[in-house]
Parts: sequence; structure tokens; C-alpha cells
Amino acid sequence: MMSVSKYQRCINPKCAASYGVDEIMFACPRCGDLLDVWYDWEQLKHPGSLAWFEKRWGKREKPLNFSGVWRFRELLPFCEKKYCVTIGEGQTVLQQNDQVGQYAGVNSGKLYLQYEGLNPSGSFKDNGMAAALSHARMVGVEHVICASTGNTSASLALYAHACGMKCSVLIGSGKIAFGKLSQALDYGAQTIQIKGDFDDCMRQVQEVCRQSKLYLVNSLNPFRLEGQKAIMYRVLEGLRWREPDWVVVPGGNLGNSSAFGKAFMELKQLGLIGRVPRLAVINAVGANTLFDLYENQGLRFNGGEVDTARIDAYYQKLNDSGYRPKTIASAIEISRPVNLKKCLRSLEVCRGVVREVSDEKIKDAKAAVGRYGLGCEPASGASVAGLKLLRQQGVIKADETVVCILTGHQLKDPEVTVRYHREEKGEFSNRPVEVDNDIEAVLKALEK
Repeated sequence: MMSVSKYQRCINPKCAASYGVDEIMFACPRCGDLLDVWYDWEQLKHPGSLAWFEKRWGKREKPLNFSGVWRFRELLPFCEKKYCVTIGEGQTVLQQNDQVGQYAGVNSGKLYLQYEGLNPSGSFKDNGMAAALSHARMVGVEHVICASTGNTSASLALYAHACGMKCSVLIGSGKIAFGKLSQALDYGAQTIQIKGDFDDCMRQVQEVCRQSKLYLVNSLNPFRLEGQKAIMYRVLEGLRWREPDWVVVPGGNLGNSSAFGKAFMELKQLGLIGRVPRLAVINAVGANTLFDLYENQGLRFNGGEVDTARIDAYYQKLNDSGYRPKTIASAIEISRPVNLKKCLRSLEVCRGVVREVSDEKIKDAKAAVGRYGLGCEPASGASVAGLKLLRQQGVIKADETVVCILTGHQLKDPEVTVRYHREEKGEFSNRPVEVDNDIEAVLKALEK
């Protein structure tokens, strides 16, 4: 029986079908559109202020209080505590950084870097995986599966291992960074490599789940996005419960941007924040579907009345031309983002903008973070490069408070980093110096 206090609902207002949270699905059975997890907050216990959550730090010997996701469990109350999965996710850093801020063009004290690389598998995905695997445990799942450019497979493999579930991952041929692939292999996932890219893997894994009833944990899974809301809770916590003016996030499959908008929408509804921050989603030039549709073609959420015919025509054009996305930021190398509609909603709620940045700008911004802050994966550099562009365009003001999301650890994609420093002439390239095996040569090199 479906609970009236928590349920799944179709995002399409013409359908708006509702289903129980105990049902396993990744799309609306009636119309095929995306699903959300919704709550009747009047029937559920929730705190009167965000600062209320701080009291759990005094009892952080309890795993759910230590978790940076489940510490906020009243704001994602789809399952009972006995089902909640945690391996210590969410112990992340919100770093105020003036040097990266100067690089991007914002005033002192105004830039914060939300570093998700400190999660157990090294990326933001662990926030969502803690929630998705909790739902999987709640409904009695034994076998979980995903398509991945790397971070999802690493995170899923780690969490499935912790839950004693079988795990399978689909990756594209040559489309995964070794640092990420090594994790999936090391954590015991069954790894299937398909001759294609991520979009091909995404189509295949959905069909696999339709035919075999395996549990899909890509961001089509609405419960996974519930966990990713917690990133914004921790940002607010790090700002002492003050809302930033802007949140800047890389855009790949658009799960984070979708989750962030939903988090702010719910917090405003509950009266826990006074205003909703603005959102900037940053594509790579070589994988810029959202930018093209939103900024060039004017596609909007329009209260849920999305022009799906325009999306279908756009994707058909990609198919007809044989287009494949290409960017060094492998985590956002996606041309058919599954959460497009939810991201459009977030952009509406947050009065958002979308921009595209080149691989060269991404690499320079990534190197700036490495030089002055916390090393990050290439996709993370897109948020800082996007901020710099938005400052140059005057969209973001120098005295506004900005949070850039750093999605993953530097060692996720070390090949890009080493190549940038050894072979390229980027703004921050730091090429190693080769000398003879001679003390005089070493001393001479040290004088430079």
C-alpha cells in the first residue's frame, strides 16, 4: 500500500502518477518519464531549523550521525533507520580559497570549494549511493547494476560490497579513466566493457533492467538523487546556515544539479532557508547538450510542460550525424543526459544559467585548484572555469558568495594531470626537469 506521507511521483504534470516507495522502477510505468521521491511534510517529523542537525555531532559515534548523508535523515525520510547504509560518506570539506578566487575573479572571502573527493570512493557519488543502496536493501535487492564513465562504478562497487550484494557495471570502450576503473575491479564488480560510449551503455543498462529486473543505480534512480541533496545541506552547514549567492556545478548526466534544485525547493517550502541560491551548470564544449538546448534554443522547464519534441529532435539529430561527445573531463562526457528535465526544473527554481568551457580552460582551472587548493578530477575544473567565464561576462559579481563543487579526487584521472604538466604549455604547467645522474647537475637545477 502506498504511504501518503512518502511516495514516488512522475515528473510529467500531465501524468503525475504516484507509486509507493517500496516499488522498484526507474521510470514511470504509465508514461515513461522521470520519477521523483516526494514527501507530505505535514505528516513527517522535520526540524524547525537547519542548525538543529548540529547536535548529532555530539553523538557521532553512532554511524548514522557520522554520515554526512544520514545526519540529515529527516530531510530524506524514505526509509527506516534499520535499512540505512553508510560507510562514512560525507566527511567533506568546504574550503574558503582566496587564491583560486583571485584566479576566477572574485573578491577575497567570497569563493568556497566544496571538495567531494574526500568521500570513501573519492567522489560525490557516495552521497547518492548511500541512499540508493539503502532503498535497495529496504526492497530486498540482491543484484545491482549501473552504466558508468568511472565514478558511479567505483562507488557502486564499494557500497554493494559493503551490503553483500552482487554488482555489475557497464563501461564504454576506452571511455573510463584507469584510476576509476581500478576501483571497480578492486572492489569486485563484474565489469562489462561495451564497444561504444557512455550513452550506449546507458541505453543498454536500461534495457537490461527492463528484461532482468536488476536494480539500476544510475541517477535515473530517484532515491540516489535524494542522497545527493545532502551535498547542499553540508554546504549550508559549512556556511553556518547562510545561503550562498551562487552554486556552480559541472554538468554531465545532470544528477547533481537536479538534486541541488530539489534540495533548495524543499528547504524553502519548509521555511528552513530564506532564499534559494542561483545555480550555474557548466558543460564541456565537447559535451554541451544542456548548454545548446537551454541557452541557444531556449528550452525551459515551463512548470513541467517541457517541449519533449524539441529534445527528441535534438537527440535524433545527434544519432543521424553519428555524434559522440569528446572531452578530457570524462565524468561529464555525456551527450544525452538522463536527468535533463529535472535539471531544467532546478534551473527554473534557482534562476539558473548554463555555460560551456573548453578543455583547455578546464585543465587550467583544474591546475589552479591543484596549485592553490585541493587537487581535483578534470570535471571539477569545469566549475571553476565556468565561474571565471561568468565573472568575465558580468553574470556573477565579484562580491557575491560562490560555491564551486569539486566532484572528485585528483587521483581519479591522473593521466590528464601528468600529461598537462609534462607535455602541454598550460598556464600552470609544471614540467619535471631531467638532469644527468650527477650531483653538480642536480645542484645546478635546484638553483633555477
